[in-house]
Amino acid sequence: MGRSQAVPRGSGGFGAGGDDTGCSILHVDMDAFFASVEIRRDPSLRGRPVVVGGIGPRGVVSSASYEARRYGVRSAMPTGRARALCPHAVFIQPDGAAYAAASRTVMGIFRDMTPLVEPLSLDEAFLDVAGARRLLGRPTKIAALVRQRVSDELGLTCSVGVAPTKFVAKLGSTRAKPDGLLVVPTGQVLDFLHPLPVAALWGVGEKAAESLSRLGLRTVGDVARAPVGMLRAALGEAAAVQLHELSWGRDPRRVSPEQVDKSIGAEVTFDTDVSEEVVIRRALLALSDKVGVRLRRSDQVGRTVSIKVRLADFRTVNRSRTLAVPTDVAREVFETAWALFEALQPGDRIRLVGVRVEGLTLASSTPRQATLGEPEHGWRDAEAAADAAAARFGRGAIRPASLLPASPDGPSGRAGAVS
Repeated sequence: MGRSQAVPRGSGGFGAGGDDTGCSILHVDMDAFFASVEIRRDPSLRGRPVVVGGIGPRGVVSSASYEARRYGVRSAMPTGRARALCPHAVFIQPDGAAYAAASRTVMGIFRDMTPLVEPLSLDEAFLDVAGARRLLGRPTKIAALVRQRVSDELGLTCSVGVAPTKFVAKLGSTRAKPDGLLVVPTGQVLDFLHPLPVAALWGVGEKAAESLSRLGLRTVGDVARAPVGMLRAALGEAAAVQLHELSWGRDPRRVSPEQVDKSIGAEVTFDTDVSEEVVIRRALLALSDKVGVRLRRSDQVGRTVSIKVRLADFRTVNRSRTLAVPTDVAREVFETAWALFEALQPGDRIRLVGVRVEGLTLASSTPRQATLGEPEHGWRDAEAAADAAAARFGRGAIRPASLLPASPDGPSGRAGAVS
């Protein structure tokens, strides 16, 4: 295939050449996805530490190249901390449209292999390749083909775990990073699992790990050998049973290709706390536009609009309103969100605002009910035109709707206009 399939040292003897009998689950995880997309767009960044994330004083790291990670930069770290650790890194504001476009190509490659693809995010997914063996070969061969196509068609790298269960496959891809392939044979699952730290178990965060450590349980093997009653006393019934099963490599969940969003939302943290009405209104408008675009792209409409307002002292307030008719129109989302905010009257400086639409259904199966007095060509048509323009010129060429109210004859401006 012309690609290295080596895995990093410390993989306990597991690699790309293991027996993949019964290992029909693949977990594919793109390597430093956002940063890698930026490097592909600007090859001069190759080999340099690159950090993608909010670049303001309250920004958070979304992705870091492996060169940046050598300095301790990690996802979800405050950007200020990342700058202190790696001041010579290149810091880039995220470009969601570019990452979404790359993700669509990646997921398309996965679905060329098997219809059983369960995306977890833009840059990772589970694949069940049991039904693809006759056409494409053994799971390891399919995993290598995925990696080759991602490299050839996008110029990006990914890591793949091949295992009998989703849980073990995900651990395998993590151990294979970066740009590797690791097979965990069915008969060696416990040899792979039991030396790992307890934090490798799904659901074990920092506090749970501390609770288990106080009981002398520091590895997955320790958890497997511990009485369930001990785990129950420390973590509760549900968590105890789940961790005990996972520690023995038992994970009955199937790859589920139908992942329906329960809600679609967006939020923004201001660089400094704000109280100016025009700033908050503009932010809610931009967020509503993002939500509307995502709704239309996914062919969904929603009936409940909610806002989130985080105050300067970190108190968070949520308000929601259910509409008479489901919508995917950003202007309708914004008008509801603004009405909710005006009714809230927070009376304090604001750190963050968010907009979310819930109660989603497929737009194609939800009849559109015209509103009394609604013009024949209104905001829906304007936003559809903006979507078409964005598809041609890029979302960066589209501006959110005017802050001015709509005229009695319809929209006073478009939801998006070509710059």
